[in-house]
Parts: sequence; C-alpha cells; structure tokens
Amino acid sequence: MTADASSARCFVPYPFVPVASSGSGPLAGLRLAVKDIFDVAGYPTGCGNPHMLALSGVKTQSAAAVQALAQAGARFAGKVCTDELAFSMNGKNAHFGTPRNGGAPDRIPGGSSSGSASAVSNGLADIALGTDTGGSVRAPASHCGLIGLRPTHARVSLAGVMDLAPGFDTCGWFARDMDAFSRVGDVLLGADSAPLPETPRVLVAADVLALLEPRVQGVFSETLDRLAGAIGTPLPVKTASPSFDALYWAFRHIQGYEAWQTHGENIRRHDFQLGPGVAERFAWSATITPQQMQQHSAVRAAFREDFARLLGRDGVLLMPTVPDIAPLLTDSEQSLENYRNQAIRMLCLAGLSGFPQISLPLMRLDEAPFGFSVIAPAGSDRSLIRFAARLMHECA
Repeated sequence: MTADASSARCFVPYPFVPVASSGSGPLAGLRLAVKDIFDVAGYPTGCGNPHMLALSGVKTQSAAAVQALAQAGARFAGKVCTDELAFSMNGKNAHFGTPRNGGAPDRIPGGSSSGSASAVSNGLADIALGTDTGGSVRAPASHCGLIGLRPTHARVSLAGVMDLAPGFDTCGWFARDMDAFSRVGDVLLGADSAPLPETPRVLVAADVLALLEPRVQGVFSETLDRLAGAIGTPLPVKTASPSFDALYWAFRHIQGYEAWQTHGENIRRHDFQLGPGVAERFAWSATITPQQMQQHSAVRAAFREDFARLLGRDGVLLMPTVPDIAPLLTDSEQSLENYRNQAIRMLCLAGLSGFPQISLPLMRLDEAPFGFSVIAPAGSDRSLIRFAARLMHECA
C-alpha cells in the first residue's frame, strides 16, 4: 500500500535538489530515502535537531553509502526524518513530529531511523538508509514490518554520517522485499571475510525468550515450527554473560560516554533545547566518568569473547528482534522509556559483540508486525542475508 507523502510525514521538507544517479546498475529503478544524518550534496544535514540544522550549511558531497547506492542506479527520493541526534528508539521527534508507521498506523514507527522505516513501509521508497547504534534499524524494521540489517560493526562506511557513539554506530538499510534488500547488500558489503556454511548450526536464545511475555514466546515458537524445513531443531542456549543487567549497563555507559564526547560541547555551547527522553539521556551521559567507561568496556570485552565462542564460525542465533510489537502512539513517555530499556537488553547482544543482526517480518501479534531476528558471526553479513532469504521463502 502506498500512502500520501504528506500523511506519512516521513520526508524532511527541504526544497528538492536532484542527486546524480548512474541511471543503470543493480539498483536501477529503486527509489532511495536517506536518513537525515547522512550528508547529501545540495542539502543540509539536520540530524533531527534545529540547532544542528542551523549549524549544518548545505553539503557539497554525499556520504559514502549514498554515493555507492546512487552509482549503482538508485534514484534519490528525499531525506527523511530521524529521532533527535539519533539518540532515541521510538520515532517521536519533539521538533519535527512522528512519521507514520505503514505497518501499524496507530503505533510508533520506532527510531531513530523512523523516517527511513516510514518511507519504505508506506510505499514511498523501495529502499532506505538508516543507522543502528542501539537498535535504530532493527527496532523500526520490527515495528513497521520490514527487513532491516545492523551489519558487522565497521563493515559499511560511515564517512559523511553524523556520529553518535562510534564504538556502536553502523550503517544499515530497509526494504520490503528480499530481492531489493539483497541487491543493496551486494553494493554496500563487499565479500564476506567469514562466510557461513551452507547449513549453519542453528541456536535459539533461550534466556532472551525467558524475559518475554507468554504470548510473545508463543508466536515465536509457532514461527520456529513454520521454519522447521529450513532450520531443523534449533539448540537452546544462554547468551547473556555475565547477565542481562550487566550487559544493559555496559551498553548504556559506553554509548552514553561516547555520545557525550561526540555532542556534549555543542549541546553546552549552543544550549540545545532537546526533546523529552533525549534531554535526560544526554544529561545522564554527561555524568559518566572515564573510570566507569573503562569498567564497562571490560564487561563488553569479556562478553564479546564468550559470544564469539558461542557462535563460532558456523552458528546463527534466533530470537525476536524486540520485546513486543510497537507501543501505541498514545502511550506515555514513561511507558516508552520502559519499553526502550527492555528492548536494549535484547538489542545489546549484537551491539556489544559487533556482530550482524537481521530483522525479518515473519511474525504478527494483535494485527501488528513483529520482527524475527538472526544474529551471525562477524564478517558473515552476505551469507546471513542469503540464510535469511531461505527463511523468508520458507514462510512465504
């Protein structure tokens, strides 16, 4: 279904400037939306914040990922909204509004790549670039019923993209169908350094499932049954070492420390007027000490070793992408914050490890989309996409 662009509220209303495209290539004919933290020649980079927009100026060169997709034939459709400074996960921007969730219009689109997911889910773009630091591609993909990838950390260039927390920042993308999604991967990813075997060892994150409500566990179990022909009988495993709480706080502290190092000077110098949730997160981030950063970095390093041993070079881990379907637009800020904190406990597995995670639109609850995720070893992104395509075909 295609929505009207004005009702979808996903495009930033910049005066349209054409972006050069090769007109031919593997992405020819695909409309590309670009999150407004990527530089695009002829446009400012607003980053979902009026102060950043005022400081930006018009860019003369596009981000590396934008250039790559345009050279492969993608046709630029416009810049799309982002959560403020990419430091949120719900898609509600206090300054620029909330893009429409094309998969569940009464629910939040998820963020921070809110406009990217909205443009694709509303049929206004075929593919869209986003970024994922703490879940900003994976959560909107789940909420809006799309395919979305957080690639192996540093696999795709972030040249010309606003930093949030460089130790976690990644460039991902969205599509409605696996063919278009895979073609983008062919352009952006290059060859795998550690491809999966044709038949990977399949694991299920049993301790993640134990965090979730019975109704969520039920739909996930039903989906595993539907996928039996492609995955066989997965092995239940424990993923969170030493604990979900330890990983949650490690992620929060490292992300917050890096975010303040990135944006703190500007926030203070220009007295940024930040929206709800984002203001509180930056205020807390300003209090994190180098000693805390060092302590939590040690937790991260130990977890990465344990998680790498768990997956090896041949393992894939299955789990729901987020704790539940998207919260309602009418939910309170506190309710959204509680949901975000629960989601981070799941999303931080890929974030802390640096491993790729793909979210697939294979589940539904209460008539709303709900993402099914696969995490794979570092450097296996393209073979992960091929494995995901088999799962999509199995459920077709």
